[in-house]
Amino acid sequence: MSKTIIQSVVKAIAILKCFENEKELGITEISRKTVLNKSTTFNMVTTLQLHGFLEQDADTLKYRLGMELYRIGMTVHVDLRKIVFPYLDELVSAFKETVNFVLRDGADVVYMDKVESPHSMRISTGAGTRLPLYATAVGKAILSGLSAEEVSAILRGVSFAGYTNNTISNETDLVQYIKQAKEQGYAEDIEELEPGLICVAAPIFNFKGKAYAAISISGPTSRMNASVRAEMGSALVTVTQEISDKIGYKR
Repeated sequence: MSKTIIQSVVKAIAILKCFENEKELGITEISRKTVLNKSTTFNMVTTLQLHGFLEQDADTLKYRLGMELYRIGMTVHVDLRKIVFPYLDELVSAFKETVNFVLRDGADVVYMDKVESPHSMRISTGAGTRLPLYATAVGKAILSGLSAEEVSAILRGVSFAGYTNNTISNETDLVQYIKQAKEQGYAEDIEELEPGLICVAAPIFNFKGKAYAAISISGPTSRMNASVRAEMGSALVTVTQEISDKIGYKR
């Protein structure tokens, strides 16, 4: 059977892919990235905006991915969440600490699901919370599952904010830590986001072998000593490898 390629669809896909590592882009930037002339780019972007796949910032007049893509993406992620959730319950039962499931969105992570610790001291993040990759264990775990080129592209333009005195404050230190996390299979956040809070996380890989999600275990410093974190890290690696295998990751 012959396959018909519709060029307008190919162009629309190319435009949407421009935003994989960029939050906002103008027409000129999109035109340059896609090698389309500005007139064609403008018409394609306008059409995508009309259908909710792109939206325009009223102040900068630049474009970003629209909520229609998020809505469709959520339906895709339903099956993944169904696969993941039983593991979250198992981890909470095993360690009695809060467990989170996140997805990467650009240079951030978005918290999708959470199972609370039975302890009275709990973590404040909830579904829909958005945090930067560099300041979270889940974010650094995801970065450790990507190539150096992908990491560099994601971090381009990121402004490092100091949430605490322990927050990694520059790309050089972050890249060095990512190498360490890649070697051990999991990442840690030692009071980098919030004083008194420690997290351990491991990445989930898609069928292409790229990390795009992660699971973390979070708890107060008083309960998260080095031996406990090592045990959690090992358990998380086992769990995330099983999940990755179930969604088609070929080792």
